[in-house]
Amino acid sequence: MNFLMWIVVGIAAGWLAGVITRTDRSIWGDLVLGLVGAFVAGLVTDGLVGGDAGLITSIIVAAIVAAILVWLKNLIMNRS
Repeated sequence: MNFLMWIVVGIAAGWLAGVITRTDRSIWGDLVLGLVGAFVAGLVTDGLVGGDAGLITSIIVAAIVAAILVWLKNLIMNRS
Protein backbone atom coordinates (compact mmCIF):
# COMPACT_ATOMS: atom_id res chain seq x y z
CA MET A 1 0.00 0.00 0.00
CA ASN A 2 1.46 3.36 -0.91
CA PHE A 3 2.07 6.21 1.52
CA LEU A 4 -0.99 8.24 0.48
CA MET A 5 -3.25 5.23 0.99
CA TRP A 6 -1.79 4.69 4.49
CA ILE A 7 -2.78 8.27 5.33
CA VAL A 8 -6.33 7.73 4.02
CA VAL A 9 -6.66 4.46 5.95
CA GLY A 10 -5.21 6.14 9.05
CA ILE A 11 -7.65 9.05 8.94
CA ALA A 12 -10.62 6.76 8.38
CA ALA A 13 -9.48 4.36 11.12
CA GLY A 14 -8.86 7.19 13.59
CA TRP A 15 -12.29 8.64 12.92
CA LEU A 16 -13.94 5.24 13.34
CA ALA A 17 -12.02 4.63 16.56
CA GLY A 18 -13.26 7.98 17.87
CA VAL A 19 -16.83 7.01 17.03
CA ILE A 20 -16.46 3.54 18.57
CA THR A 21 -14.89 4.81 21.81
CA ARG A 22 -16.90 8.04 21.95
CA THR A 23 -13.86 10.19 22.71
CA ASP A 24 -13.21 13.71 21.53
CA ARG A 25 -9.81 14.19 20.01
CA SER A 26 -8.52 16.65 17.49
CA ILE A 27 -8.07 15.69 13.86
CA TRP A 28 -4.35 15.38 14.60
CA GLY A 29 -5.03 12.96 17.42
CA ASP A 30 -7.27 10.94 15.11
CA LEU A 31 -4.60 10.96 12.41
CA VAL A 32 -1.79 9.83 14.73
CA LEU A 33 -3.92 7.19 16.40
CA GLY A 34 -5.27 5.99 13.07
CA LEU A 35 -1.82 5.83 11.49
CA VAL A 36 -0.48 3.75 14.39
CA GLY A 37 -3.56 1.56 14.12
CA ALA A 38 -3.12 1.25 10.36
CA PHE A 39 0.54 0.29 10.76
CA VAL A 40 -0.21 -2.40 13.36
CA ALA A 41 -3.23 -3.60 11.40
CA GLY A 42 -1.11 -3.81 8.25
CA LEU A 43 1.35 -6.04 10.05
CA VAL A 44 -1.44 -8.21 11.43
CA THR A 45 -3.40 -8.57 8.19
CA ASP A 46 -0.27 -9.17 6.10
CA GLY A 47 0.69 -11.94 8.49
CA LEU A 48 -2.78 -13.49 8.46
CA VAL A 49 -3.66 -13.16 4.78
CA GLY A 50 -0.17 -13.28 3.33
CA GLY A 51 -0.65 -10.22 1.15
CA ASP A 52 -2.75 -7.15 0.56
CA ALA A 53 -6.04 -7.45 2.44
CA GLY A 54 -7.83 -4.68 0.54
CA LEU A 55 -8.93 -1.18 1.49
CA ILE A 56 -12.12 -1.95 3.43
CA THR A 57 -10.53 -4.77 5.42
CA SER A 58 -7.54 -2.57 6.22
CA ILE A 59 -9.78 0.26 7.46
CA ILE A 60 -11.85 -2.08 9.64
CA VAL A 61 -8.85 -3.79 11.21
CA ALA A 62 -7.03 -0.47 11.67
CA ALA A 63 -10.11 1.02 13.38
CA ILE A 64 -10.30 -1.94 15.75
CA VAL A 65 -6.61 -1.63 16.60
CA ALA A 66 -6.96 2.15 17.06
CA ALA A 67 -9.97 1.62 19.37
CA ILE A 68 -7.91 -0.82 21.43
CA LEU A 69 -5.13 1.77 21.61
CA VAL A 70 -7.63 4.38 22.87
CA TRP A 71 -8.88 1.95 25.48
CA LEU A 72 -5.31 1.19 26.63
CA LYS A 73 -4.43 4.90 26.73
CA ASN A 74 -7.51 5.65 28.85
CA LEU A 75 -6.71 2.72 31.13
CA ILE A 76 -3.14 3.94 31.69
CA MET A 77 -4.12 7.61 32.09
CA ASN A 78 -6.83 6.81 34.65
CA ARG A 79 -4.37 4.89 36.85
CA SER A 80 -2.09 7.88 37.38
